[in-house]
Amino acid sequence: MNSILQQNLFFVKEHVGMFKAANNFDIFNPNSGEMIMTCREEKLGILTKILRFTDYKTSTPFHIEVRTPAGDKVLTVKRGVSLFLSTVQVFDEKDELVGRFKQKLFSIGGKFDVLSPDDRVLCTLKGKWTSWEFSFLQNEQELARVTKKWAGLGKELFTSADNYILEIGDRVAKTDSIRILILAAVMCIDMVLKER
Repeated sequence: MNSILQQNLFFVKEHVGMFKAANNFDIFNPNSGEMIMTCREEKLGILTKILRFTDYKTSTPFHIEVRTPAGDKVLTVKRGVSLFLSTVQVFDEKDELVGRFKQKLFSIGGKFDVLSPDDRVLCTLKGKWTSWEFSFLQNEQELARVTKKWAGLGKELFTSADNYILEIGDRVAKTDSIRILILAAVMCIDMVLKER
């Protein structure tokens, strides 16, 4: 696991623009403002690009690679075509399966399970339908939180609805591979739950 994942705060900024088919993000250290990772979706087929501008956008496949600014791979997030509920696979820097996400049926605000490679539930991502807030819960205890509100030094960076903060709790060990899944899930919140 890349050591960049050992920190607890990540500022995620989506690239916005008209006629944007790809899902691209930059991830910063919110305290220093330094860009620490890039998330790029470069393997888009022409049909997928076209469908991204239709009502079928949330059903299209995606393949996102998260890398350090030096180009070292941190993780990969993949999904095939999704007709009803999403199942997303997450791979580490060596392209080994770390886990997957399975979207829950009939969840208000959005919800999916974060699963190990052998399909054990590691935690659940649950959103509030009234706001852009999500929590990673394990046995009703919060492991991490994703929000658009943060009172830290980097709060001036929050100028757009496409920016948010991931805060991983201290109870998550620095070397726990669930950190890979939590960061990957942040990309999936935007592409699976919030772009409907």
